Amino acid sequence: MLKKSLALVMILTAVMVAAGCGSSKDNAQTTGSKEGTKDTTPTVNDVSTKDNTGQVKKIIVGTGTAFPRVCFIDENNKLTGFDVELVREIDKRLPGYEFELQTMEFANLLLSLETKKIDFVAHEMEKNPEREEKYLFNKVPYAHWKNKIVVAKDNKDDIQTLDDLKGKKVLTGATSAEAQILQNYNKTHNNAIQIVYKSGAANDTVAQITSGRVDATLAADFSLPLIDTQGKLKTTGAELSSADILFVFRKNDSEAQKLSDAIDVAIIELKADGTIGKLSKEWLGEDFTADSK
Repeated sequence: MLKKSLALVMILTAVMVAAGCGSSKDNAQTTGSKEGTKDTTPTVNDVSTKDNTGQVKKIIVGTGTAFPRVCFIDENNKLTGFDVELVREIDKRLPGYEFELQTMEFANLLLSLETKKIDFVAHEMEKNPEREEKYLFNKVPYAHWKNKIVVAKDNKDDIQTLDDLKGKKVLTGATSAEAQILQNYNKTHNNAIQIVYKSGAANDTVAQITSGRVDATLAADFSLPLIDTQGKLKTTGAELSSADILFVFRKNDSEAQKLSDAIDVAIIELKADGTIGKLSKEWLGEDFTADSK
């Protein structure tokens, strides 16, 4: 790829600086990106994608294959989805890096990050206090979501809160943010909820709930129509939590911090020129990427 050229890096950087903000394509589109951006957000003057030798740096990005419309294998046996295509767009904007997507089970992503098998995780990862203690997150969210209880559509609305799930079986993914919500509840309620963890091919949420094998699950607002295309499930009750969605990196790692900062700059550009919103509408059916208020 020609992006490995140092000259191209210098040209791109000069264009971005001349634009005076996050976008290198259209200065008229960047006004909105300046307002509402946190003071901690890096600018193009703060980061560089080059290593000390000026060579391109290969980055292994961990993702999955079982999240419909987010990261999955399509009918042409191609890895695609919102997170996958977003990573590819970010890669185009960072000439000093070259991203390679590596797929694995969701439950193995964070462990692979810790053991340096991958360099960051792209799998709609919610930022929460438990994860923040162990991992580094980039600063600029690329999506936002709200977690709610999900039950069968014919449920008589007797489940509205976590308290209503006492003594019931609730399906969730190991290491997921939803699992953390359930685990935190159980810590103060004598393990009242029976948590059932998904595993491998048994990851059939709709069938498990409609058949009565489990009573409910927790899910992000955007994900229900993706996993339940026939409308057999419904959300119930108030939101349990809301969160920013970011990429996850190794903590206390200077190279990881440098990569995270560079990705933030790319996300700012992608928001400013409308690319990220377009990707969200294409893959998720709605723009879940606008900055939260």
